[in-house]
Amino acid sequence: MGIQMFNGWYFLALILSIGCFLGLFFLLRKRSQKTQKIVLASLLFFALALHFLKFLIPPYSTDNSRLLRDSWFINICGANIFLFPFIFLSKSKKLKDYMFYIGLISGLVSIIYPMEPMLKVDQASEWLDIVRFYIHHNLIWQVPLLMVLFKIHTLSYKRVVFVPICFLGVLMFIMVNQILQSELGFIGLRGDNITEIPYKNTSLIWGPEGNSFEIVLTAVCPSFFKTIPVGEFAGQEKYWPWFWLIVPSFLYLIPITFLICMIFDHKNFKNDCVFVFGKIKQNYQNFKQKRQLKKEKNKVQEDVEEK
Repeated sequence: MGIQMFNGWYFLALILSIGCFLGLFFLLRKRSQKTQKIVLASLLFFALALHFLKFLIPPYSTDNSRLLRDSWFINICGANIFLFPFIFLSKSKKLKDYMFYIGLISGLVSIIYPMEPMLKVDQASEWLDIVRFYIHHNLIWQVPLLMVLFKIHTLSYKRVVFVPICFLGVLMFIMVNQILQSELGFIGLRGDNITEIPYKNTSLIWGPEGNSFEIVLTAVCPSFFKTIPVGEFAGQEKYWPWFWLIVPSFLYLIPITFLICMIFDHKNFKNDCVFVFGKIKQNYQNFKQKRQLKKEKNKVQEDVEEK
């Protein structure tokens, strides 16, 4: 096994991912919603269990230090694996919106660009972990999408503004995980180098790492969040952990999630637009009528005064 972009193994994994989704869809589409919920919840809890069961396979079973580092939920997909089962069982529409949008985006991006498997030096000896990677990241996007397709959860364009808020909350959860890892010795402490980015910054919480994609994020980050404000290192370039992602999260996630939502909620959006524009038109016509009546009244008054 040697997965690289657009080679045979890459396309095989992609075809299997799509096939599994279609299989689940056709298997569950005519079942009762109760059955659909049970199956989807079971898949999410299976993914959570698999996160810990991975310690029984290489490279985690052969590298104790890596096992201790990667047992935490230190990136978006890892945090989603932990949170999604409980979000799915919750009654929060806003959290389920987050689950759908971020699950769909992060899961599909990971399958289309499987960076973790491609970076493995010896894929043949770690093929079980590659299979685990695809199971995890497929469930991250497949279960939320099926949840919406089966109408277990209904999207609303009016709630897209809450997606970046939930997203930033999950980033804070990841940040706390990494701080605890560092303070408890699971990963090396940063020492005196305050500008050094800690281990596993795949969610970019601690700042950009120089990739071309990050330009779209850094371009809209307020300059205030790009330097150390006070102290010995005042003025040095350093992105404020977590804070620097606030503006990019709102600026990019709201339009992206809104466009995705239009696939499912375009009728409500159209009806609301018709209603709003109808109200505006009606108010404008009422204003014109009042203005015309006022003119006529003033004219009558002027005629009376002339006589």
